[in-house]
Amino acid sequence: MAPTAPAVTVTVIVYNDADRLPRAVESLRRQSLRDIEIIISDDHSTDNTPEVARALAAQDDRIVYHRLPQNSGGCSAPRNAAIGLAKAPYLMFLDSDDELHERACELLLAELESDDEVDFAMGGVERVRTDTGAVSSWHPHLFAVKRTVRGIHASPDMLFEHLSTNKMYRREFIDRHDLRFPEGIHYEDQLFSAQAYCLARAFTVLPEPVYRWYISPFEAADALSISNQRHRIENVRDRINVARLIDDFLVASGNEAIKADKDYKFLKHDLRMYTGDLPYRTHEWIKQFNEEISPYLETLAPSAFERLPRDQRVVIQLVRSGRYEEAQLAARGLGRNIAPREVTEDGSGRVYWGPVVPADPDAARELEISDLDLRDRAFKSALLRHEIVRVSPGSGSRITLDVRTYDPGNQLPMGPVVATVHVAPGRKRLSTSFRLDPVRPGLFEGSVTIDLGEAALPPHGFAGVRHPVLAITQHRQHNTRLLLAPLDFPALRKKIAYHRGMAEHTVTVEPEGHSAGRLQIRWERAGLLAKAEPHLPALRKVAGPGLRRARGLLRGLAK
Repeated sequence: MAPTAPAVTVTVIVYNDADRLPRAVESLRRQSLRDIEIIISDDHSTDNTPEVARALAAQDDRIVYHRLPQNSGGCSAPRNAAIGLAKAPYLMFLDSDDELHERACELLLAELESDDEVDFAMGGVERVRTDTGAVSSWHPHLFAVKRTVRGIHASPDMLFEHLSTNKMYRREFIDRHDLRFPEGIHYEDQLFSAQAYCLARAFTVLPEPVYRWYISPFEAADALSISNQRHRIENVRDRINVARLIDDFLVASGNEAIKADKDYKFLKHDLRMYTGDLPYRTHEWIKQFNEEISPYLETLAPSAFERLPRDQRVVIQLVRSGRYEEAQLAARGLGRNIAPREVTEDGSGRVYWGPVVPADPDAARELEISDLDLRDRAFKSALLRHEIVRVSPGSGSRITLDVRTYDPGNQLPMGPVVATVHVAPGRKRLSTSFRLDPVRPGLFEGSVTIDLGEAALPPHGFAGVRHPVLAITQHRQHNTRLLLAPLDFPALRKKIAYHRGMAEHTVTVEPEGHSAGRLQIRWERAGLLAKAEPHLPALRKVAGPGLRRARGLLRGLAK
C-alpha cells in the first residue's frame, strides 16, 4: 500500500545558520498537528549546517534534508525547490532564524478545510527583539478579528501584510497559477504576496499569532538580513525594483484599481523605514537616496501622498527639494509630535516648515503645516522641540545637560520658564527642575544637573533602559516631550553605589542610536547582585509572601 501523504508540508529555508536551525525545526516537531512533512531546504551552506540538518533528519522520519547544488543568494530558490519536493496538499514556509507557534499548522489547516474557496489562511506575527526580548505585533490592526476576505479589492490594506511565512497555502492554488517565488531579486516576499492576494478567490485572517519573527537590529554588518541593510544604496534599489515589478503585475492582472493602495503602502511602510534613518546618514548618502527614489515617486498616485501623516510628507518633500539637513531634523520627529525648529508664514497666513516659503507650488503644498495649529493648540499638546546641545560629566553621579527648547508656535511666555526632567528606573520618578531662559521669541536655553545616584531603584536593583522626558507646566496643563540627544556624543559611564547597601550599578548615558535619537540612560547591575541577576525573575515569581525576606537577603549579599 502506498504511504499516505502528510497533511501539511512546512519548508525551513537555511543558509549558514547551523546554530539557530535546531530551534526552528523543534518548533515544527512541537506542532499540535503531528501529520506534517518538514523539508529543510539548504541554499548550499558552507558552515556545518549540512551536518546539523542531517542529524535533525535522523531524529525524526518526518524531516527531509535537501541541499541546493549551488548557492542562490536569496530565499526564493530554496523555497521553490521545496515546493517541487513537497508531498502535502497544503504548504507553509519558515525561516531558519524564526519559529512557528505550537498550534500554527492546526489552526490554519482547519480554516482551509472548512471553506473550499479559501486559497490561503494567515495568522498574526509576533516580532521578538533579540537584544531586549521585547515582543510586538506585526500590523496588529490587520489581525484584530477573524475574517474571510473575498478578493483583495475588498480589503486592499492587506497589502501591508507582505510576509509569506505566516500563511498556509493550498498546493492546488500554487500550481494552478504557477505561483513561485521570483528568483534573482531581493524582497521576493513582497511580489509573491501581492500576486497571491490578487489571484486568490478568498483568504482567511486569524487573530491568533502563528509566527514568531526574531528581529536583530544590531547584528554585525556581515550578518545583517536584507531588511536590515537599509544603509546600502543597493538596498534602496532593490526596494524600488520589486515595487515596479508589483506595479507591472497589477496592470497585467487587471488589478490596477488597487495601485493607489499599493502606492500608499510603499510610502507608509517601505519608504518610511529609510526616512526614519536619515538623521544617521551623510548628506552624500541622502543625495544618492534622492536620486534613486525621486523618479519612482513621480509614478505614484497623488492620493497616496495625501493619505500620509503630515510629518512624513514633510520629510519626503525636504529630501526631494535637496534640503537634506532640514530633512534630517524633520526625520527625528517622525511619529513623535516634535516641532520644527522654525516656521515661516506667507502673506496669507499659511505656515510652512523651515525658514523660507517654498517657491514651487508642489513643494509648498507638501511643506505647508498650517493644519498643525501651532499657535492655537491647548498647551498640553503644544508642539515643542527639546534638544540637548551638550552632555557633560559632573562630580560623583551627576551629569549636566545643556538644553535648547524651540517653540515655533510661541506658546511659552517671553520670560524664564520652569522645566523639569523626569526619569524613572523605579516606581518613583527622579525629577530635577531647572530654568529655561528666552534667547529670542521661540527659542529658550537652560542647563540642568541630574544626580543619577538619587534615583529610587527597586530593592533588587534595576537593569534596563530609560529615556528621560522634559515637562513644562503652564495654566495647570502639563506638556511632556522627549529629549533629543546629540547623535555623536561619547557615552558617559559611571559606577554608582545606591542607597540601603545596594550593590553598585554601572550607569551609561548615551544617545539612543536609532529612531529619533533620544537621550538614553542604561542601568546594569554590578557585583554580587549582577551574579544573582539570572535568578531574580524566578525568585520574584516563587517568593510569594516571602518576597520581602528575599529582598532583605539580596541587600545583605550586596553589602
